Amino acid sequence: MASSSRLSWHPRRMLALLPGGRLLALPAIILLLSACSTPQPTQMENLCQIFKERPSWYKHASASERRWKSPMGVMMAILAQESSFKPRARPPRTKLLWVIPWTRPSSSFGYTQALTSTWKEYKAEAGRLLARRSNFRDSIDFVGWYNRRSARLSRISAYDPYSLYLAYHEGHGGYNRRSYARKDWLKQAARNVARRAERYEQQLAGCRASLDKPWWRPW
Repeated sequence: MASSSRLSWHPRRMLALLPGGRLLALPAIILLLSACSTPQPTQMENLCQIFKERPSWYKHASASERRWKSPMGVMMAILAQESSFKPRARPPRTKLLWVIPWTRPSSSFGYTQALTSTWKEYKAEAGRLLARRSNFRDSIDFVGWYNRRSARLSRISAYDPYSLYLAYHEGHGGYNRRSYARKDWLKQAARNVARRAERYEQQLAGCRASLDKPWWRPW
């Protein structure tokens, strides 16, 4: 049994299972690996269901909440608005001559849609040099870190998701200059975040005790 198990995982054995025993090209391997990335939660409007589907997300969100004193519902609402919980989300490409896909408008990427430059600041300041924007643990920690900075640099309460999102989107300099004042679409997005954050916090109040129970004590 042991030798059979080893044989089934041998690279040559795995290649033999492919049509014609052909070696997969590198792009195909990359495509297969990317297909294995974490899918979106099935019920994005219910935080309890999200955490039941992804228990590790609750663990990481709780750690970020403790570290940065940012409410879990607020952080999760910001991620929902930014990427719909897609780990490799990017802004759509611009079009050349209205038809040809061209460059992307920014370096935003991942759960957080953080810019590359802002992500570098986070890694250095938070001491997480290996953090990745496609990793949920790193992403929820980033949002907590950013909200703490908003409190310090823009004097925004940790319980004001509307203003926190405006600062998240515009940057602290932009927020302090009220760059959002004439951006009705952005203020509407911030209202959506505020409503979702309130709903998430209400839902969490009803299920947090069960989520906190160790796996060996389900009752």
